[in-house]
Amino acid sequence: MAGDIVVRPVGAVRILDDGRQAVEIAPEYADGLHGIESLEHIWVLYWMHELPPAARARLRGHPYGDRARPERGVFALHSPFRPNPIGMTRVRLLGREGNRLIVEGLDALDGSPVIDIKSA
Repeated sequence: MAGDIVVRPVGAVRILDDGRQAVEIAPEYADGLHGIESLEHIWVLYWMHELPPAARARLRGHPYGDRARPERGVFALHSPFRPNPIGMTRVRLLGREGNRLIVEGLDALDGSPVIDIKSA
């Protein structure tokens, strides 16, 4: 196994006053947005920063929390409970305002550190 892995946030999720969602990219990474306006959708990878340590230790759960369904391992579920709480959402890119991307469909919380963006 590899040694320690270092992940540096490139920005943060913001919920705007009007309810829209934004991904604010740190100034030192803003040049990485060049040409992104041409995309309709992007993947936003973020750290689920409010997930408590106990939830990170859970390795099994019921699909969608439905106890009538058999348990599965977290790697076989769409669940926030995982050893590395990395969230990933495909979002619609509505526009760019400098180093801020206005998006639709992001299920991250306000302040969630963004760890990467990829074209969809």
